[in-house]
Amino acid sequence: MQVKAHARHIRMSSRKVRLVIDLIRGARVEKAQTQLRFANKLAAEPVLKLLNSAIANAVNNFQMNKEDLKITSITADEGPILDRWHPRAHGRAMPIRKRSTHISIILEAVDQNGNKTSVEKDEIKTEQKVPKKRAIKKTVIAKTE
Repeated sequence: MQVKAHARHIRMSSRKVRLVIDLIRGARVEKAQTQLRFANKLAAEPVLKLLNSAIANAVNNFQMNKEDLKITSITADEGPILDRWHPRAHGRAMPIRKRSTHISIILEAVDQNGNKTSVEKDEIKTEQKVPKKRAIKKTVIAKTE
C-alpha cells in the first residue's frame, strides 16, 4: 500500500530542493530522517516536515509500522512564480522571479529483505463512498415528413 503526502507552494527554488531530495530517494524513513536532520541546506527543513507528515499518515490512518516504511518516490516540481520588478538606471526595470516548489512523497511498506508487503483491506478503517447510479432519461424524436 502506498501512502502519499504533498507540500505545495514552498517558497524555495525546486532546483535547490532537488539537491536535498536526491539524498533520501529510495531510503528507509529512519535513515532519511537522520540524513535530513544533519543536512546543511535550508531545503532540508520543509522536506523533513513533509516526510514526518507522510509517516504520521501511514501510522495513524493505515496502521503501518514506521520501521517498515521506505521512500519509493519523491519529487520536487515547479510551482507558480511571483514576478517582481527591480528599478535600474535610466528608467529601466529588471525582473525578479520568486520561485516556489511543490513537493510530493510516496511511502511504501517493505519487509527486511526489501520485498513489498501488502496491508489487508480489513485492517484499514476507512469507508469508501460508492456513487449513486443516476437514471438516464431517453427521449425519442420522431421524424416528420
